[in-house]
Amino acid sequence: MTPQDASKQAREICGLAPIVPVLVVKDAGHARPLAKALVAGGLPALEVTLRTPAALEAISEMAKVPGGVVGAGTLVTAQDVKNAKAAGAKFGVSPGATDALLDACEAEDLPLLAGAATASEAMRLFERGYDVLKFFPAEASGGAPALKAIGGPLPQISFCPTGGVSPKNADSYLSLPNVICAGGSWVAPADMVLAGDWTGIEALARDASTLKV
Repeated sequence: MTPQDASKQAREICGLAPIVPVLVVKDAGHARPLAKALVAGGLPALEVTLRTPAALEAISEMAKVPGGVVGAGTLVTAQDVKNAKAAGAKFGVSPGATDALLDACEAEDLPLLAGAATASEAMRLFERGYDVLKFFPAEASGGAPALKAIGGPLPQISFCPTGGVSPKNADSYLSLPNVICAGGSWVAPADMVLAGDWTGIEALARDASTLKV
């Protein structure tokens, strides 16, 4: 997969909804009902972070849910990429980017939202052929004003800001011309997942799906 093809597919996935849920799944038994609730609420693109022992099994279970497009987050190594693809991930997300990681995603035909927090990082990825990136950590890197400033000289690049995005500030990101969607964890609070409150999670997803890009 070329970076251009990867970016095209990433743009299509990011365009499915204004918010991509960022999910930390500790119990694979929660994966399928959680995915069903989020998809039913209008958020089909799901990022499962590889931060728990259950993550890969969760991706496999979520991949069985009709209408869902499941990706793997926190990709750091080439092995992460292989594991994610084998589990059924349709896209990857990383906090940054290395040549080894980019090479692995291209070899595995896995579209990647590579992380960038500065103009130089974004320019390096754009030079390689990536024009859809993750802006991370969004709030710690200056928030919407910083992303707006980066967009001035680099209008060719679209971003999915993640990290500190919430219902309170989501609009400030989504209103920017260089933002295609945003990543957020608030649509699947840990206490609601633990309680199996899928109706409540579906309601949160439905609210998030109405945000305007």
